[in-house]
This record gives sequence, C-alpha cells and structure tokens, in this order.
Amino acid sequence: MKPTRRTVLIAGAAAALLPAAPAPAAPGTRAATAPYASYWYPDSLPDGSPDSGVTWRSLKSWRADGDHDLAFNAASVPLAARFTPTPANTTARSGQARVQALVSFGPTAANPSQGSPTADYYALTHWAYLDELVFWGGSAGEGLILAPNAPVVDAAHRHGVPVLGNVFLPPTAYGGQLRWTRDLVQKDASGRHPLAAQLVAVAAAYGFDGWFLNAETGGGNTALGTAMLDFVTELKALAAAKGQRVTWYDAMTVDGTVSWQGALNDRNQAFFQSADDMFVDFRWSAGPLAASATRARQLGRAPYELWAGVDVESNGSGSPVDWDAIVPTTKAHITSIGFYRPEWTRNHLPADRRTPEDFHAADDRFWTGRSPDPARPDGTDPWRAPAVSVADRSTVTSVPFASVFNTGHGLRWYDEGAVTSDAPWNHLGLQDRLPSRRWVVRTRGRRPDVSLDFGDAWRGGSSVLVAGGLDEPAVLDLYATRLPITAGTVVELTHRADAGEVNVELAVATAEPDGAGAPPPYTYLPLGPAHRPDRAGPAHRADAGGAWRTSTVPLTGLSGTAHALGVRLSAPDGGPVRWRLGRVAVRRTASVPAAPTGLRITAATGGDLRLAWNAAPRRVPVRHYELHRLLPDGTRRFLGGTCQRAFFVTGLRPERGERAARLELRAVGELYGASAPVTVTHSW
Repeated sequence: MKPTRRTVLIAGAAAALLPAAPAPAAPGTRAATAPYASYWYPDSLPDGSPDSGVTWRSLKSWRADGDHDLAFNAASVPLAARFTPTPANTTARSGQARVQALVSFGPTAANPSQGSPTADYYALTHWAYLDELVFWGGSAGEGLILAPNAPVVDAAHRHGVPVLGNVFLPPTAYGGQLRWTRDLVQKDASGRHPLAAQLVAVAAAYGFDGWFLNAETGGGNTALGTAMLDFVTELKALAAAKGQRVTWYDAMTVDGTVSWQGALNDRNQAFFQSADDMFVDFRWSAGPLAASATRARQLGRAPYELWAGVDVESNGSGSPVDWDAIVPTTKAHITSIGFYRPEWTRNHLPADRRTPEDFHAADDRFWTGRSPDPARPDGTDPWRAPAVSVADRSTVTSVPFASVFNTGHGLRWYDEGAVTSDAPWNHLGLQDRLPSRRWVVRTRGRRPDVSLDFGDAWRGGSSVLVAGGLDEPAVLDLYATRLPITAGTVVELTHRADAGEVNVELAVATAEPDGAGAPPPYTYLPLGPAHRPDRAGPAHRADAGGAWRTSTVPLTGLSGTAHALGVRLSAPDGGPVRWRLGRVAVRRTASVPAAPTGLRITAATGGDLRLAWNAAPRRVPVRHYELHRLLPDGTRRFLGGTCQRAFFVTGLRPERGERAARLELRAVGELYGASAPVTVTHSW
C-alpha cells in the first residue's frame, strides 16, 4: 500500500490569523502551542533529527497523564446505534457487503486537532454507506502510528461508524526499517506485549474504536512472522475486552515476509483468524476472491469480514473495477468493499479554486452514482457506487432530534440567519446527521435540483437548496427515522424562499414502504403559523425574498413511530423557485442546556490561547460548545466550536481602544438552543 506525506497549507482567516511573531506568554500561564493529532513510532526513533514541524515520539513511553494535547484530541461522541430502513432502491441490499474507507484527512504531522480556517477540506458526509473508517497516514520520517483526531471520530460516531487508528510499517523503499516491526512485537519479562497494551490504552483514552495493522516492511523471517501473529492475537484479546476492533492488512505472511496475496489463503489465514477482519490487497481477481469467500465460510467466518481493496486514489469514480467479482447484481455479494483514499473527490479538483459545492458534487458522484437520485440508479453507469449495492443506515432514533444541515465546513458562520464570522472554516465534529438519500425526489413533473448550498444558512455553514421548476408537487425525502410519537411531539421547519412562491407541507410516514424502492406512506401536514407573520393557507407559503421562518407542526392524529420525514413542495405558478431548508427539529419540549463553568485560559502567547472549562450540568444534553468574542461595539464574532472541553484560539488582536479581549462560551443542545454565556478576559 502506498505511503503518504501530504503537505497542507492552511489559509489565513479573519478570526484565526497566524501571528508573524508570537508575543511573550502572559504572566502566570504557559506558552500556547497549537494542538495536533497524535502520532508515534513503536519504540526506537529514527537516526538524526526530525524535519521542522515534526515531533518524534515513542508509543512505548506514552502516558495519558503526560499527554498535554489529550483534552483537544479525545473524542466525546459515543458510537451511535443504527438501523437499516427499507432500501431506497431494488438493487441495494442489507446484511451483505459492507464498506470500509481508508482516508487521509491531513498530513501525519501538523494535522490540526480541532479544525482549521479553511473550507477546503475532505468533509465526508456519506456515512450511511460506511461500516468502518481507517484514519490513514504515517511515514518513516514523521511517525508510523496515528490516532484519529477528535472531529473525525465525533462525526463518524454520530452516524454509527467506528473509526480505527493506523499502524503503518512502510516498505523499505519508503524508509521502512525492520527494527520498528521488531519494536512493535517486543515482549516484556512476563511474556506480554507492552505495545499491544499501549495501543488499546490509546484508543480508550482518545475515544476511538481500534486499530488497522499494515505491516509492509520486508526482510522478515518465520520467527518474526510468529512474533507478529502472537502480537496480533494478544492485541485482539485486549481490544475485545474494551469493545475495540482489529483489522489486518494483507501484506506480511506467516513466514514473516511481505508478499501481498490478493486473497485469503494459507499464507495469511492465521492473521485473519486472529483479527476481526482483513483488507485484501488490490491484487485480487474474481476467482481467488470467490475462493477467499468460500474459505472464510469454512473457517466459520462471514465472507463480508474480507474487504476487497479498491484503489481510488488516482481516478476516483473513474476507476475501472470488476464490480461483479465483489457485489454482483444477480446473486449474493461475494465480499465487502475496501476503498483506498476516496478523498480523491477533493484532491482531484484544482487546488486554487476548490469550492465546497464542487467537492460535494464529486463526493455525491462517488457515493451515490451518476444518477442524482439514489432511488433511481443509472444502470448504465460503469461506476457502481455504494448506494447502488449497499442499503443506507440511520441513527435518527430518539427525540429530541435536530439538524441545521451543517456539513462540517463552510465559507462563513451563520447564527439564526446572520453572519457572525466571515472566515472560512472546517470542523467535522460540528457536522450534523445529514440526509442519507441525497437526493430522493418523487414527482410526476420536472425534477428540481437539490443540493447542500454554502451561499446562505440558518446556522453553521450550509442549508438545503431546492431550485428549478415545480410544475407538479415534489416530495423530498429527508430522513429515515425511528422516532417515537407521543402527545406533544412537534416538528419544526426553518425555511425560506429566495425566488418564487412555494407551498410547503411536512411529510411524515408512520410505517415502512411496501418494499425496496417504494415511497414511504407519507401523511402530509400543513405547516402551522410561522414565528414571523405570514399568510396562511392549506399549506404554509414561503414568499420570495422573505426572511427565514420557523413553522411548528404538531403531529396530532399520528401515533406510534415516525419512520420517515420529508417535505412536499408545490408552486402556484409552476416555478421556477429557489427554496431553502435551514433546520428541522423533532421535539416535545424546547429546553436549553445549562451553562458550562470554570472557563479559563490555560496557556497564552500573545493572541494565541489555550482554553479549558468544566462540562455543563447534564440536565439537558450538550451537543457541542461555541466560543464567541464580544466586540467593543456589542456584537459577537464566532471564533469556533468543539465537542471537547478545551479549545485553541490563534491570532487574536486588540480591537481599537480595547484593553482586554472578552470571550464568551456557550453550551449548545441537540435542538441548537444555547445556554447563557460564561466569560473570560484576556488582557493585552
């Protein structure tokens, strides 16, 4: 497998400019340094000195109580349970092929812990088709063992996807040294593997779900192969006790040599049996892959515990793949799919003009196919997107539930429709649970275009935009759900028409569709009065150029469980229209969380600050925290948000006449209600 050493240039932003020369630390505080995702060597370090910006660390020496960046890097969102609704089309299946992705979200070194001031980021949103994410990376000159940063884990967990850290022992051609393999599998005096225990401890402390083991350094022998097998066996036992997983990559064989098999066979079977699953190298072909599936069954294992590697780093959705060897359309799937580097959907775009819209268009193409509607796949498309073969999943199972359709990156930050920061940003931990079936539209007329749009938003950085003709009513599927309906349950929609008049109705289904590809059995409910005055009608009408409106719909007359949510749109004059959906919420009450406490500056260097605080009391669950700067004119500027209880701010500068910067922190609940602020000041 190919190594990575990708350099990322982070653009400056108004709220987070890198200072040219840091001022001395404030009295009584440490110097503030930026936190980055963690990486290590197993034990011994390379000869010489690291490059600028690289820190060499030994995993064997790691201790949680000595990890100064742990508060920034530890994920806080638990792994959500998810369910499989009736498939959106007749070709997608549940309980067969799964999907794994090996993704490099940034460089090994200097990968920010909590986002960065640029919208140019691989903001993965198609979690509904993923079963396992590997935080790919590592290089001989930086470090070989990578712990995923918190935003990636929090976003994945919110969608029910486990995340694995990466152990990469590179080929000798790329600087790999066999001593690092021997370091990894070393035993202590009691015959235990200290690095196995360290890997499990790191995953537990950082809040991710296990490890991907990729041993590709050649030159080993049978003794080393036996030592590696013993290591994997102990790691798996320790990991299982903590609810963690281990995936083995098909490279090292039982005789200690590196020989990519492209199949499950006698040379790697022992590693497969000692792990949870195995990534089958790209050298597979139809016959050996089918034989691998048969062998897995003979071992009492599911064939879908084999990920057939599909290298998409260079050509993405243009990659030629023998799909019938993995996910045939006329018989049961053979194995699962393992995508290597699907962030091609971002990387192939011209770096000087990559926009969020262009990225998401390419990413939709990759995950859902050439058809704009996953309920109607294009059977002539040579790229068999996951949505064509694999049923989507959902974690929307409890009330309260809300989404502002935030993708985890944006060109600016919005709060109730107002721009509170004009700086681009990314932070996957702030991402919402997004509609999985993007975009299923049911109409007998012209199909309008539907997209995640970054030109305006109610909150965060994006909204859903519906644009085009509406000569017939169009139903837009939003969420597959399992939400209990009780007395007092209401749905809120915050929406706006930019052009044309649009009649809007809420669509709620209290049962599953009749079969795969069939529409949910919706009941259509008129939107009640908006929070802002508007004309009433059989369906709420959003007038062109109007303000954002929040309409509340009681689910009166419905009972049981909401299986699907959507909207039905129609235009009195047939369109064209431009209509935005900024928020959907399902609730019984409208409570907000209590304020956090103990906001403090733990380190400061000029305008660079490390902040920490105590969690808000749990009377109302906290989704995340948001930090603002209160300016001398009384306005607030958004500085950032995080799911953690620590945050790094960089590049603050005095405003005119300001003697101290005042910072405000709020806890934000699942319904996006914010607590009262807690404040701290930083003197200039």
